[in-house]
Amino acid sequence: MTDHLDDLLPPVEYITDAYTGSDKLKDKRVLITGGDSGIGRAVALHMAREGARVAILYHSDTDSAAETRAGIEAEGAEALIMQGDIGNSDSCAVTVAAVVDAWGGIDVLVNNAGMQMPFKRQADISDAVWQKHFDVNMNGIFYTSRAALEHMSEGASIINTTSLNAYVGDAALVPYTATKGAVVAYTRALALELMDRGIRVNQVAPGPVATEIQQVFNDFDEKMLKEMSSPMGRLGQPRELGPAYVFLACQDSSFVTGQTLHVNGGIIVNG
Repeated sequence: MTDHLDDLLPPVEYITDAYTGSDKLKDKRVLITGGDSGIGRAVALHMAREGARVAILYHSDTDSAAETRAGIEAEGAEALIMQGDIGNSDSCAVTVAAVVDAWGGIDVLVNNAGMQMPFKRQADISDAVWQKHFDVNMNGIFYTSRAALEHMSEGASIINTTSLNAYVGDAALVPYTATKGAVVAYTRALALELMDRGIRVNQVAPGPVATEIQQVFNDFDEKMLKEMSSPMGRLGQPRELGPAYVFLACQDSSFVTGQTLHVNGGIIVNG
């Protein structure tokens, strides 16, 4: 994060010593898109601590990806780090193929890669920007899931990252909110499609969380950053999201599919 952003948001916390792994994902083969930072890195570290082999797809921040690799390996887990474009179908297929070549299949897919850009009015949103939101936030989920499902079997789990905004809206994040609403619908439909195959599909809907994605507000409206909070009076931390993904990935949630875990600090959405 930039020095200015550090003044407004707390330091990012990915995992703590208080989280004790218990082999809930021992030897599971995990692919996480957008796994180099924020919630994605927290998920990677928590799943590694649970005994999984963890592959991440990242876009361009090689330093952040290297830090995540180091964190995964510090947990005693195998790490596979790949650079690619989540909005490109071929790139997603190549990523999945690399995981399969290395480990023989995929047991858990976490579709987490995302981007957001704020706008004050619809007239400011170009066709290209609108399309980019859908390429990254929604199309990438479809491309990666489609490719991965050829290598997933009964007992596997797909976990998508949607957002609180899909349920309550956000005046400054209309393209982002629209894509996250699409993720909700896709998750529910795919869960029904895969029911007979014994593959569960769920999603996590984070509320306001202290991650790098909030940097977009730095030059847009500093007031929004200062006021970003929850009924708990604070932002969430990525480390508080990681265990939700672990739950949906492991057999503790064997009777859960098509559902949303709202991790948002007490914001009631009834969705």
